[in-house]
Amino acid sequence: MIGQASTRTHLETTVRTTCPYCGVGCGVVAASDGKGGVTIMGDPDHPANRGRICIKGAALAETVTTTGRLMAPLIGGAEVGWSQALDLIAERFAQTIARHGPDSVALYVSGQFLTEDYYVANKLMKGFIGSANIDTNSRLCMASSVAGHRRAFGSDTVPGQYEDLELADLVVLVGSNLAWCHPVLHQRVMAARAERGTKIIVIDPRWTATCEGADLHLPLAPGADGHLFNLLLCHLYDHGLLASDFAPHVTGVDAALTAARASRAGDTGLSPADLERFLTLWAGTEKVVTVYSQGINQSESGTDKVNAILNCHLLTGRIGRLGMGPFSMTGQPNAMGGREVGGLANMLACHLEIENPAHRAAVQGFWASPVIAERSGLKAVDMFRAVEEGRIKALWILHTNPAVTLPEADRVARALAACDFLAVSDIRADTDTARLAHVLLPATGWGEKDGTVTNSERMISRQRAFLPAPGQARPDWWQLAEVARRMGFQGFDWTGPAEIFREYTRLSALAAELGSDFDISGLTDADYDHLEPVTWPHGRASARRFFGDGGFHTPDGRGRLVPVVARLPDATTPDYPFRLNTGRIRDQWHTMTRTGIAPRLSQHLGEPFLEIHPADAACRGLGPATLAEVTSPHGSAILRVLLSDRVAPGHPFAPMHWTAQTAPTGRVDALVPALTDPVSGQPASKSAAVSIRPFPAAWYAFAVARNDLNPACEYWAKSRAAGGWHLELAGMAAPADWTDWVGALFGTEPTVALSDRARGLQRFAFTENGLLQGAIFISTEPVLLARSYLAGLLGKLAERPLAGRPGIDQPDPGPTICACLNVGLNTILRSLADGTSPSVRALGKALGAGTNCGSCRPELAALIHRHSHREAAE
Repeated sequence: MIGQASTRTHLETTVRTTCPYCGVGCGVVAASDGKGGVTIMGDPDHPANRGRICIKGAALAETVTTTGRLMAPLIGGAEVGWSQALDLIAERFAQTIARHGPDSVALYVSGQFLTEDYYVANKLMKGFIGSANIDTNSRLCMASSVAGHRRAFGSDTVPGQYEDLELADLVVLVGSNLAWCHPVLHQRVMAARAERGTKIIVIDPRWTATCEGADLHLPLAPGADGHLFNLLLCHLYDHGLLASDFAPHVTGVDAALTAARASRAGDTGLSPADLERFLTLWAGTEKVVTVYSQGINQSESGTDKVNAILNCHLLTGRIGRLGMGPFSMTGQPNAMGGREVGGLANMLACHLEIENPAHRAAVQGFWASPVIAERSGLKAVDMFRAVEEGRIKALWILHTNPAVTLPEADRVARALAACDFLAVSDIRADTDTARLAHVLLPATGWGEKDGTVTNSERMISRQRAFLPAPGQARPDWWQLAEVARRMGFQGFDWTGPAEIFREYTRLSALAAELGSDFDISGLTDADYDHLEPVTWPHGRASARRFFGDGGFHTPDGRGRLVPVVARLPDATTPDYPFRLNTGRIRDQWHTMTRTGIAPRLSQHLGEPFLEIHPADAACRGLGPATLAEVTSPHGSAILRVLLSDRVAPGHPFAPMHWTAQTAPTGRVDALVPALTDPVSGQPASKSAAVSIRPFPAAWYAFAVARNDLNPACEYWAKSRAAGGWHLELAGMAAPADWTDWVGALFGTEPTVALSDRARGLQRFAFTENGLLQGAIFISTEPVLLARSYLAGLLGKLAERPLAGRPGIDQPDPGPTICACLNVGLNTILRSLADGTSPSVRALGKALGAGTNCGSCRPELAALIHRHSHREAAE
């Protein structure tokens, strides 16, 4: 857990802070040794994780290096001072507004923002520029949940707490691979299952790691969630489960039931037995929590799907009480904080409504601002469409990478390249988006930032700095405030985040007077530096949960069941016959700006891949580990073939993490259409109609190198290794001379070469003073060798660098399963074969696998399950 951070002065210190990854909001303890080393461990006193930590959090120390960091402002690629860069942004924004109006400029911000950053951006854009053209990449992950909450509850209020997952008798996970995307929360659920028998249902078209610990997996037809929960609503009503004591607190039952009765069981794709078991379990269990995430939200009907779930909880009164309720899991560390502070284009700060004149007047008066935005601004997809069309002429992007993450990503990149003026604030200069900027500003990163975040259960935690900012990097709030001051605006003269936070808490008191649910005014005089994790609304007896006794934020105070006319995604076509499902993998985060730095986070799955059913692969002529060309009407990608029956025929899966820096042909969001939910504006990023065909590779290669390489071929993907880099390569035509080609790739002539032209094999090694600097293995077929072993030879004496495998006295551990303790697949299989490790616990005792962060435990269980079934078949 030690990471080296160069070119900065360290003080020996221990700091309690918050993890910068998913919305679980785990507390971590960061210890600096004063010599450049940092140790990270889970905070045993933080309520969200109680000391638990996932593999990404455990590897945080490896990501705080200053290598590759943007250290100074750049204009046109040339280094300048802060004043010149900030003056230019202020000047271009002011000129654009004067010529074209306030809606000709925009801010696109991030769930990586701290709440204080969000507050300043929202105040500047809506209260002083006078446009609501500020949106956040959180639009891509939870906007449909926000819209569903507002329709049902009258406010974007999360009713429950994480504790409810441990108090529930049934946890339903729908559209959520909790084991990989929110691992610490999954560990809490699994502990409840072990300790008190909590039943778990997973609803997902794929068999994921989360399914391994479930009592029931429902392989739902993609997009059929609305049908399923409509059928559940009818079942609940028909079996007399309308909660008589809660009925006065809700409205819209008849209309919701009328719409729901149009749903057909066949649309779910489930067997009658599985469907009946689900309906019976949900109906017969009072303490039920339904957890949903991107599989629900990232849909062209995501808001309706959210409301279909909420309808079932409202009808039965299973909301806001111990161990029951709907629960939206957010994807980003401060997506919730952004929702609270008005970071979305259709909201004001403190859950106030931009459409409400009284709310607008109150906020404008509090800010003493010259104007206030009077209508919702452009949501993310529409914002970049406006950039493309020239309606937005000046754009400032902070801490996010839309040229990779937005649907139709190639189109977005072209729009940004043509934008009249683009400013980008980031920690690196080489992201797909940063490369297109006219002005590039160095931002502080995790470990250097100071402020607050809110997790998925409404818990506010401090993110504290424990490292000095490198070079000239500055906080986002400071950058925004400085531009505001240069534009002539008053009210942006804070000296630190504590002052911003206190202003925000005072605004929340005003919001509470207007009827908002969001009130943190009890924290106005709190000791900011020593603020402990706290759930809002602070100081209220009802702070833990909402709506158990009604009290909704609708005009009549009643929760609303919303009629949901469920529909499936548009059918595929003969030209694009596959429905691609997209998502995340266990050890990487978004576009890998941070996680890609840590070598052990690339050992599990280090290359973009297409998980495809064997029957589909066979009919398309795709062999194991070959490459597939995946095409949609909007773009194409080349992905490694992973044969798997965990996906259904016709419904392959691909992860979304790779960029132009790590795999330029592996950018999956280039395939995704810019379809959005009509209510929330959230894109349907989980789904794309695609065609699949073999990539006509004439050769494949695997390389290891101590230095970063820049390949020139049709396909390449690279990832960090402990001593350097891994590279996967392929091309459509072999070069005339392989020795010349690899010499150009490595920048020097090989010192060792082997050639078997009859078999199409070429192998080259590069040594210096006997130490291995690099090697490349080329074949006409996918290259099979011990990749981790080869990477481990870098910088060492290697007697047989071109053997590709360890000697008989050094068994190949195989692909990494447990990244914490570097336990490979082959090691695990050998332990299972000798009969000494028939359980996850036994594997932990024998090998250490799964005993640290626990993120690999579902995969260990799956390996044990498959091994036992194979033995039984034999």
